[in-house]
Amino acid sequence: MKPRFPQFSDRQRYRFFEMVPGLLVWGTFAFTIFATLTWPTKAIVFALVLDIYWFVRICYLMIFVLAAYRRYRRTLAIDWRARVEAHPKGSQLWHVIFVPTVNESETVLRETFQALVVASYAPERTLVVLATEARSSLQSTGVYQRLKDEFSHTFAGLIVTIHPAGRPGEVAGKGANIAWAGHQVKTWIDEHGLRYPDVIVTTIDADSIIHPDYLAYLACVYADHPRPTRTSYQPIPLFHNNIWEALPWMRVVAYSTTFWLMGDTQRPDRLFTFSSHSMPFQALVDVDFWQTDVVSEDSRIFLQCLIRYDGDYEVTPLYLPVSMDAIHAPTWLESMKNQYKQIRRWAYGAENFPFMVWNFLADRAMPLGKKLRYIYYQLEGMYSWAVAPILIMLLGWLPFQVDPSRLEGSFIAQNAPLALRWIMIAAMVGAIVSAILTLLMLPKRPVQSRISGWVTMILQWLFLPVTMLIFGSIPAIESQSRLLLGRYLGFWVTDKHRQAEKA
Repeated sequence: MKPRFPQFSDRQRYRFFEMVPGLLVWGTFAFTIFATLTWPTKAIVFALVLDIYWFVRICYLMIFVLAAYRRYRRTLAIDWRARVEAHPKGSQLWHVIFVPTVNESETVLRETFQALVVASYAPERTLVVLATEARSSLQSTGVYQRLKDEFSHTFAGLIVTIHPAGRPGEVAGKGANIAWAGHQVKTWIDEHGLRYPDVIVTTIDADSIIHPDYLAYLACVYADHPRPTRTSYQPIPLFHNNIWEALPWMRVVAYSTTFWLMGDTQRPDRLFTFSSHSMPFQALVDVDFWQTDVVSEDSRIFLQCLIRYDGDYEVTPLYLPVSMDAIHAPTWLESMKNQYKQIRRWAYGAENFPFMVWNFLADRAMPLGKKLRYIYYQLEGMYSWAVAPILIMLLGWLPFQVDPSRLEGSFIAQNAPLALRWIMIAAMVGAIVSAILTLLMLPKRPVQSRISGWVTMILQWLFLPVTMLIFGSIPAIESQSRLLLGRYLGFWVTDKHRQAEKA
C-alpha cells in the first residue's frame, strides 16, 4: 500500500491528529497543577511512584546501552573488508551515497569526501551524489566543482545535483533536496543497467565522517540478511568530529543522544531511522523517494516504507559509527541557541504521529498489533520527552507549597522529601555510566586541548538534569505546541564550526 497524503477535504481530520501530542502535553500540565493543589498528599504519592518509575527506566536503559557498547566493541574488532571480499555476493553490490549540502564550508565537505575515499572498499561500485541547493550562497564560488574535479576519479561516478528553490508544495530542506537528487540517480542507475536490489543507498549529513569499515560492514549485513530489501540499516550516531571544542552542555546533549539511540538498537521493534542511515534502493523507488514537505525526512522515510509494505519492513541496527559535529559556535550564546534549534528540529518528528495514524487507519493489511505498537512507541516517546523532566521537577516542589495544615500528620508528606532526594541520587547511576562510556568512546585528544579536558568530560554530567530541561523538555514542548496551533516549523540547517577553520 502506498502512503496516503491528506487532501483538502480531509484536512480537519488530519489536523486533529496533529493536535493530539500537544493536547496531551498541556492537558497533563494543567491537570497536574489542579490535582496537586486539590489533593496534595495524593500528588506526593504520585511523585514518588513517578520517580521510582524513572529510576527503573534509567537502569534498564543503561543495561541496553552497555549491551550495545559490547556489540560495538566486538564489531570494531572484525576485518569487514576481508569478509566482504570473500563473500559470494560482495562483488555484485553497489553503494550510492547521498551527501546533501546547502552552505557547509569547503573544509567540512572535503573531510566528508576524504572519509568516503577511505571507506570505499570497492570504488568502482560506488556512486557519490553531492546534492546541492540553488539557494546556496556557495553556488557561485566554485566549491562544488572543485570537489567534483578532486574526487570524481576516485569513484564510479560523482554526480552534483542542484535542487531548484521555491518549488510548490516543498519545505526547503534536506528531504526535498535528496528527493530531487534521487530521481536523477535513478536515471543513472537505469542507464548503467544496475539491478535495484543490488544497490544500497546511504544518506549522510554534510559533516558526517563514516567509519573506514562502514561500507564493507553494511555490505556484509545486507548480503547476509534474509530479506535485505525489506529493512533499513541504522548505524550508531556519534557527534565526535569537534567534541573536544564543544561546550560541556553541548557534549552532554551529544552523548545523551548517542546513548539513547544505542539503547534502542537492543529494541529493534521500536527503532526508527535517524540522521545518517542506509536503505535498499528498491524500497526507495517503491515509495517514490523522500517526501518533500516534511522536516523529519530521516524518520519519515522509514514510515513510508513501513506503510508501503503493509508493516513488512524494519530497521536493522549496525554497530559501527557515523561521526558528525557536536554543536559548536564562536560564542557560548550562539552555541546554546543552535543546540536548542537542533533539538527542536529533532523533536518536530512529532509530525510523524498524524501521518502514521492517518495511514494506519486506511491500511487493512497491516497487522493491528504492529499498528498499535508503533503508535504507542511514537506517542509515548514524544510525550515522555516533553513532559517527564518538568513533571518530576513540578511534583517534587509544588505539593509542598500548599496549605501546610493539609499535610499535617501525613507520614508520606513528612518523609517524601528525603525519599525523593535519595531516589534522584540513585538515578544518577545513569550519569555515572554515561561518564564512563564517554571516556571509553572519546576520540584522541587534540594537541591544542588541555589535559584538564579529561576532568571536564566527567564533571560535565552534573549538568544532565539542566540539559534535560533546557535542551529536552522545552524544545519538545515547543515543537508539539507548534503542531497543536498549526504554526509549522521549517527546516533549520545546523551551523558547522570547527577549530581548523579558524586557524
